[in-house]
Amino acid sequence: MVLICLGLEGTAHSFGAGIVTDDGKVLSNEWDMLKPTHGGIHPREASRHHSDLGPSIIHNALEKAGINYNDINLIAFSRGPGLGPCLRTTATMARTLSLKLDVPLVDVNHCVAHIEIGCLESSFEDPVTVYVSGGNSQVIAYAGGRFRTFGETLDIAIGNMLDVLGRELGMGFPAGPIVEKIAKQGSNYHSLPYSVKGMDLSYSGMLTAAKKLFSEGISIPDICFSVQETAFGMIAEIAERAIAHTKKQELLLTGGVARNNRLTEILEGVSERHGVQFHRVSPSLAGDQGAMIAWNGILQFKAGRTIEISDSQVLPKWRTDEQDILWRA
Repeated sequence: MVLICLGLEGTAHSFGAGIVTDDGKVLSNEWDMLKPTHGGIHPREASRHHSDLGPSIIHNALEKAGINYNDINLIAFSRGPGLGPCLRTTATMARTLSLKLDVPLVDVNHCVAHIEIGCLESSFEDPVTVYVSGGNSQVIAYAGGRFRTFGETLDIAIGNMLDVLGRELGMGFPAGPIVEKIAKQGSNYHSLPYSVKGMDLSYSGMLTAAKKLFSEGISIPDICFSVQETAFGMIAEIAERAIAHTKKQELLLTGGVARNNRLTEILEGVSERHGVQFHRVSPSLAGDQGAMIAWNGILQFKAGRTIEISDSQVLPKWRTDEQDILWRA
């Protein structure tokens, strides 16, 4: 019998519903992203987006997968980390479906799901993972029953840094893809703070300095070029150190910022220097989406982890390294 899981993702500005089987086949992966007309993401607006569009997104996922509700064997949801109102809205939908369909409920760590969907696609077994997104910037590797954080941002994540810079430069949301496109037109490198502290990163100083360059009349293409080269170089440094320390033979790039081709080029260079395999998740699996939640739900369910409705309160600050990874034991 094939096990079918419906995964719901709603940690921040995107809501996704993905349907995945226990043999790793993604039957559907529907999602929608809130794009504010000005400013950043407001948690209440994002949660309203999820509650308004969530039911239709779930319906579309079922329709595309060619199944109905009675075919679902398992419900998984993103329990954290993320924005509280968004997590609560998503969890409410997951609990309702679990009760209505009388199927088990599984709570999934959003960050861990990004790693495992990359491992599914690449067939990697034990990579050093570079996880970069709007809310996270981490270099991670499995050790001692958990995904250990070898290095991370000390202030803002790289995706958030690019979005805030983009607003300053007059770009839309999300700004990361626009920064990447415009950076190709730049050629003059302007020095920016390169803040690697041990195995950790800091991007706030770079953001302030880039804004200062803009106020001084430096061209936007050159600013974007300089920011990318500096920011991605910092990530590459700690990724390289993690590979050297762990001696692992695989390097995985995942998360929304994994769509960036320049970052991919730089990490490909790291993998070549160390003779390790490299994989970047496909664009459809890079951002926040339900398929990764569904797949991780299957892994956890098969390892014996489910959660009771009464215990399923959300965890907005749930770290990557706080969950026991039972399925890898």
